[in-house]
Amino acid sequence: MYKLFEKIPDASTEYVKSLIISENITIKLKKSRKTKHGDFSVKKNGLCIITINDDLNQYRFLITLIHEISHYIAYKNYGPHIKPHGVEWKNTFKNLLLPIINPEIIPNDILRPLAIYAKNPKASSDTDLNLGLALNRYNINQCDYVFSLSNGSVFKASNDRVYVMIKKLRKRYECMDILTKKLYLFSPNVKIKEIINEC
Repeated sequence: MYKLFEKIPDASTEYVKSLIISENITIKLKKSRKTKHGDFSVKKNGLCIITINDDLNQYRFLITLIHEISHYIAYKNYGPHIKPHGVEWKNTFKNLLLPIINPEIIPNDILRPLAIYAKNPKASSDTDLNLGLALNRYNINQCDYVFSLSNGSVFKASNDRVYVMIKKLRKRYECMDILTKKLYLFSPNVKIKEIINEC
């Protein structure tokens, strides 16, 4: 449990302790997972478990932890048949986020996008481009994103496939798999593993 508090901003420790102590939750740290930052599950014996990726920066870790605690509280208050990211979860998450939308806890460049995101939170903070990019500035390992490429650039994605940037559409980027010649749509904040040829 002590390692958990090393992962979040110091100014948020008391608030997070109050949430965890008042609830019967098991929290485990996991190695990095490509498809998620954290998750909440209920085992057959009724044990509620939250897992969070160990490699998240302190601000993303805090938001992810509150996201998952919100799943637990929504489950406890409304039962197992609610939608995972339905209105019950959204309202719970909004209420739990409010105390951390505070310049003593969150840097100014994250505050505004976090406040906007909190009005109608989505299943992942990565779906909000501005919030995702603001949070990623605090990652130890910086990386490039699809939106930073110009048309014709060749890049390797996290799935180790090589693509060429075709063009920007309204909200996404059209890219072609070099090997199969199939077209794919990428979100702007998809991380690039390697730029092979920048145009």
